[in-house]
Amino acid sequence: MANNPPAGFPRVTPYLFYEEPGAAVDWLVEAFGFKERFRMPGPDGKVNHAEVEVERDSVVMMGHPGPDYQGPKKHGHVHVLVYIYVDDVDGHFARAKGAGATVLQEPADQGYGDRTYLVADPEGHQWNFAQHVRDVRPEEMIQQSAG
Repeated sequence: MANNPPAGFPRVTPYLFYEEPGAAVDWLVEAFGFKERFRMPGPDGKVNHAEVEVERDSVVMMGHPGPDYQGPKKHGHVHVLVYIYVDDVDGHFARAKGAGATVLQEPADQGYGDRTYLVADPEGHQWNFAQHVRDVRPEEMIQQSAG
């Protein structure tokens, strides 16, 4: 009997659309240190589906939905961001910035206990990276948000 989800996949897996999934994989590996797992070419020979591994236990899938697709950068709207925990957020930020990520927010400590930064990839998808640095009680978070 087949495993559900398949071996090596978490129950929730983001699937992002890219105009150039092959170029996206190359950039994500360089900028964020992801590991390429799989590329599948379409009838035209270009990558139309790919998978990258994030850290030890997560996967991001990506693909090209068709010729009319426009990514967030061209479309001018971002509808989702991916939030990923890393072990050294400041070192990770330096790598991403060095690879040309568009910096939207520099690393900063957040009231909910994470140190985070926010960048966009070349097609405009937003990536929020975090390192949990402090445990915060839910009551404290609510108090902070109330002002």
